[in-house]
Amino acid sequence: MNRRNLIIAAAVIVLLAAGVGAWLYNAVLGDTEAASGPITAVPLAVIAPTEAPVAAAPTEAPAAAAPTEAPAAAAPATTELTKFQIVQAESQASFTLDELLRGQPKTVVGTTDQVAGEIAVNPADLSSAQIGPITVNARTLATDSGMRDRAIKNFILSTDSYELITFAPTGITGLSGSGAPGTPYSFQIAGELTIRDTTVPVVFEATVTAESASRLSGTATTTVNRGDFGLEIPNVPSVANVSEQVQIEISFVAEAA
Repeated sequence: MNRRNLIIAAAVIVLLAAGVGAWLYNAVLGDTEAASGPITAVPLAVIAPTEAPVAAAPTEAPAAAAPTEAPAAAAPATTELTKFQIVQAESQASFTLDELLRGQPKTVVGTTDQVAGEIAVNPADLSSAQIGPITVNARTLATDSGMRDRAIKNFILSTDSYELITFAPTGITGLSGSGAPGTPYSFQIAGELTIRDTTVPVVFEATVTAESASRLSGTATTTVNRGDFGLEIPNVPSVANVSEQVQIEISFVAEAA
């Protein structure tokens, strides 16, 4: 191959390398789509608790019975559920994982206040509590590094295509009796967690306190394996040994709607 052909071949290789490099940059570290709008809660369709049937009064008092005064009936316990909505300005969703960054241990935390959901509670009967779908806008998650954020959104979570992370509760266990203001109650919330296009059953450990009749606060935490959702880490020279397990937490305040 003569010198001219060598130069042409080298130029082609450089152009191809530049093109591949640009594609890789855009695919991993390029700009991502912004949130399509403020997140809103999926309305919770409250299921009214069933009430015990009231026994029918006898149509006719026995003839021989002397007239007596009926005892005063006790006031029935309320069965009404109060609906609460997550207050985004006082709430956040987060993920936590470990990695080696330039050979040093690093705990990575990503957070967003774009979390929404509704809860229905009757303080006289905690077992009747209901929780609606919880949604998190993945496009708004942020860590302490813009480069990491772009890699997470572009390569790991594909947020341009999958904007929301959702949790659809299927059951609550460990919650019963009546509630008292200022007392924390711990229980479990089972449900289906969807990240990108994969749904996996998970259980959140939750603790909730009624600060007043119109305000709740609490946390819900679970640990998932990122491999269960097909979440792969891009091959970056400065990052290694990213943990398989990821902790997900929702810290929230909810007020009566």
